[in-house]
Amino acid sequence: MSSVLYDAQGPRAKRRNIVLTAAFVVALAASLWWVITALAEKGQLDWVKWEMFFTSTEPWTTYIWPGLQNTLTAAALAMIIALPLGAALGIARLSDHTWVRVPAGIVVEFFRAIPVLVLMIFGLALYAQYTDVSSEVRPLYAVVTGLVLYNASVLAEIVRAGIQSLPKGQSEAALAIGLRKNQTMRLVLLPQAVTAMLPAIVSQMVVIVKDTALGGAVLTFSELLSSASTMSGYYGANTIASFTVVAVIFIALNFALTTLAGALERRLRQGKKSSGGAAKSAGTLPGATTGD
Repeated sequence: MSSVLYDAQGPRAKRRNIVLTAAFVVALAASLWWVITALAEKGQLDWVKWEMFFTSTEPWTTYIWPGLQNTLTAAALAMIIALPLGAALGIARLSDHTWVRVPAGIVVEFFRAIPVLVLMIFGLALYAQYTDVSSEVRPLYAVVTGLVLYNASVLAEIVRAGIQSLPKGQSEAALAIGLRKNQTMRLVLLPQAVTAMLPAIVSQMVVIVKDTALGGAVLTFSELLSSASTMSGYYGANTIASFTVVAVIFIALNFALTTLAGALERRLRQGKKSSGGAAKSAGTLPGATTGD
């Protein structure tokens, strides 16, 4: 059966897809077997390199938990600051006033073009030379500063694109009933755009969580990944085991974040459907009047 988007596959196409799928599965299985065999030959799968994560609390309390706390602290602070700042910059880029729109555009394009690691390094240097921030918390400040400046600029573009994706009639209808532009943005456009923007915003939140590792690599920030590097040396060079545990933790964090965002998105969509149904029901009540 054909559709507007594609034609139904014929017998040859189906056979070709089956062959390609089987070839991919075989290649993937062979690659996994090669990796496992190579790790086993190097002794990286020996129980002695993994047992401390299952039989002792020392790796968790001494290395993993403190590093995880720093990762969550930096990511949470960056999200809390970057989200409203990005929304403000995105809305400012849509302003009718040139003196608002142009500076906001310059800020967004400038910080969006600079790698986040460079922003962190500059932040560390600025805090060291021009502030009295303690050297112990200076890496945290630098990491948060770099994450905020870069991700707020990206979020600003997400907000701007989300609002501009709405039908133009939405804002025209709001202005027609006497709402001012700021009321139109706050009461009409933003609530509708949030649902469309949510997947992209969540993706950027995941980026923030992962980019905290850059601070550990360069700024001596004791986050989760750098803690794993120290831990692997302490426990007999079990590098694969340590970084596998850390990778699983990062996957769990990002999966939890996307799951919560997905639940929020479904709730928002259900709320819109129920409110739309209520509005339609109200229009069919006895005695309801419609405009001529």
